[in-house]
Amino acid sequence: MKTPLNRRVFVAGYAAATSLGNTFSKTWTEATEGKAGFRKVSRCETTSRSSVVGEIPDWDPATLPYVNAKEASIWNADYVFLTMEMCRQALAHAGLEMDPQTSPRTACLIGSALNGTDSYRIAVDNYVNRGPLKVSPYLLPNVCANLPAGKAGMLLGFTGPIFSPQGACASGNHAIAMGARMIRDGDCDFVLAGGVETCIIPEIIQGFANMLATIKVGPKDRAHQDPSQASRPFSLDRKGFVLSEGAGVLLLAAEEKIVSLGLQKKAEVAGIGMTSDAKHFTRPNKETIVRAIHEAIDDAEISAADIGSINAHGTSTPTGDATEVDCLRQVFGRQISAIPISANKSQVGHSLGASAAIEAVLSIEAMSQSLLLPTVNHIPDPAFDDIDVVPDKIRRHCYEHVLSNSFGFGGTNCCIVFRGV
Repeated sequence: MKTPLNRRVFVAGYAAATSLGNTFSKTWTEATEGKAGFRKVSRCETTSRSSVVGEIPDWDPATLPYVNAKEASIWNADYVFLTMEMCRQALAHAGLEMDPQTSPRTACLIGSALNGTDSYRIAVDNYVNRGPLKVSPYLLPNVCANLPAGKAGMLLGFTGPIFSPQGACASGNHAIAMGARMIRDGDCDFVLAGGVETCIIPEIIQGFANMLATIKVGPKDRAHQDPSQASRPFSLDRKGFVLSEGAGVLLLAAEEKIVSLGLQKKAEVAGIGMTSDAKHFTRPNKETIVRAIHEAIDDAEISAADIGSINAHGTSTPTGDATEVDCLRQVFGRQISAIPISANKSQVGHSLGASAAIEAVLSIEAMSQSLLLPTVNHIPDPAFDDIDVVPDKIRRHCYEHVLSNSFGFGGTNCCIVFRGV
């Protein structure tokens, strides 16, 4: 194998669709105003008490210019068109065109935790109620994890490697990490990296509710009258995460390509840390999480004191939030009280395999504007009295490095340090 090129890797553009907006600009505007995008589920019918979710507003793939009636019928896994559109928007945001030079050097790595579960659900319903011959011959492509990236390539014209990093709720960070290292080593010059999740179906809603992961909103809960208050990371009354659909895609690029093509540097992918717990499939392991954070900081060739902000995994579960805080205390010591910690899931919910990519996009934009996004719906927890979670309102803050944490089922951890430019 050839010697790695050891190139620096930068973010040149991005796109996102969340419960706050179907584009990044709409999401960002709502986020900076301290809003949260939760409501009673409308995508499907469910009797679950975990019926407060995050849905992408005004998202209708049928309105996209490249989706005709036949395409809409064939590709009934919603993550396919969502991936295609986010990749298109990320390239447009960066100003990168696909041509004979850039196309073969552009890869696409889009992770997802659940892939085409919605398509499989339709197929099962057809099988049971209409017979085996009514199962779509496109079912298998719809549930194939790399298919959305492949369809994005067909739409946009890139021919570099495509695959789907599967890291559960850390998938988006794994995609960014692997894409950055592919560029660093010289395997490609550009990577569309991120995650996508279209998970609002009854079985998934009920499954998370039964495992006591998502919030159940009863009559006495403050989210009963105001669903926007359902997700509250690090809050005294946190009860579980809000299941949300969403997507985030970043265009990563080699430094010399950004310079030669006149693209804009948004941030540098400075450090990566990846570990696994080898302990339990859902309960986090403090030792390996701490190691992942240390590895990301060490890979960036900085010290813990250089981290100016933290984007927390912050799911709004009692155990998860407490464990993450304990890990941050171990890494940063007494300094942790001086490092602001934002939890974007308080505003956009938990988009599983897409969450880390969405949080990376929000982190980079916030750092570039010398801002901190708030952790909304916050009631102080005395157990976290040494932690600054940027409660409820956006804040001015200048910093050069942000640490973005992401952890997933199966005991997978991926932490990334982004450096401002």
